[in-house]
Amino acid sequence: MSRLFAALLTCVAAAALATGAAFGIVAALDATPEQQNVPLVTFPDPPTHGPSSTPGPGAGQFAPGQAG
Repeated sequence: MSRLFAALLTCVAAAALATGAAFGIVAALDATPEQQNVPLVTFPDPPTHGPSSTPGPGAGQFAPGQAG
């Protein structure tokens, strides 16, 4: 009977420890401040007037027989 009691007590202690660890991890994650959403790289805005700077169809392609 004492071995059965020891096994039951071990299971209860393990469950309590796992539950406490789970609540502790959640509390630690909630305590950390949220990071700011700041981009590392920014690009200038494209021009809003004038001709388009995008190449037309076929731009950048080589003629047949030419190597790049």
